[in-house]
Amino acid sequence: MAKKVLVTGGAGYIGSHTVVELIKSGYDPVILDDYRNSDASVLKRLAQIIGKEPEHIVCDVCDQQMLEHIIETHSISGVIHFAAYKAVGESVENPLKYYSNNIAGLVSVLNVIKQNPEIPFVFSSSCTVYGEPEGLKEVDEKTAKSIPTSPYGYTKWLGEQIIEDLFLANKKARMMSLRYFNPIGAHESGLIGELPVGKPNNLLPFITQTAAGIQDKLFIFGQDYPTSDGTCVRDYIHVVDLAEAHVKAMDHLLSLQKGCHETVNVGTGKGTSVLELVRAFEKENNVELNYTFGPKRSGDVIEIYANVDYAFSLLGWRSTRDIKDAVRSAWKWEKSIRNIK
Repeated sequence: MAKKVLVTGGAGYIGSHTVVELIKSGYDPVILDDYRNSDASVLKRLAQIIGKEPEHIVCDVCDQQMLEHIIETHSISGVIHFAAYKAVGESVENPLKYYSNNIAGLVSVLNVIKQNPEIPFVFSSSCTVYGEPEGLKEVDEKTAKSIPTSPYGYTKWLGEQIIEDLFLANKKARMMSLRYFNPIGAHESGLIGELPVGKPNNLLPFITQTAAGIQDKLFIFGQDYPTSDGTCVRDYIHVVDLAEAHVKAMDHLLSLQKGCHETVNVGTGKGTSVLELVRAFEKENNVELNYTFGPKRSGDVIEIYANVDYAFSLLGWRSTRDIKDAVRSAWKWEKSIRNIK
């Protein structure tokens, strides 16, 4: 019988792609989502990919009593926790929204893990825990965590500390924090992808919406950073690669006979500038974008990318898709939801 994995925020961008990869790997995912930051229509699109609608429960992740009931009645064998707000810019403008939801939701789930330490737990963390590492562009898991440059980043920074403190109090727990870099792209089918609620906060959805005419113009924040072309540099990882990393993380934790709290970078190991991503989109999709440069944005790190050696040595995982794959799949997804030929 397939092991059931509870996926909080499973109707969201990364969560939905992870649901697909879990099923491909023989797991039976159970989506928990209240659709405040996603869309229930993803369930029908998932059904087109996997052949049936995945099991799903409408629930606020902060409802600990309901979580306890789900764990008990569904014989859950693992938990992957995505449910959180995730926009850096919005978190700077509305920090309390991020602290109240992201921290409370994590604590709610961890209270259940505390009661069931045999259940492996994978946390959706972020490279923002590194802040702006002084003198470093490539970071590995031993790079010192810095005070993040946004409240969003701080919720991930503090989230990892909360998990570590729980592990120190209960060494039987098997937990892993995956430090994502910058997820982009969509499923190759064009059936699922990033679906922002309101105006996009992330770069590639804004690019695709500009190409589709939904947004009038793409604003690139800053053009005089000390980088090769003056724009910020990020490690952009294809969302399907990232989803596969979650499966590898769950595989690894389930195989262990002892507790742990591992922190693992999940990126490509390569930096790409904002302008390079824009130009790759134009070239690969034969689309000309209307873009302009604007002022620098508060909370943005100048340049950062991952050292991913530990992910390969621990999990046997490495990214296999590149920027070209990501911009093509993202445009296919955008055209699909906008009925663009």
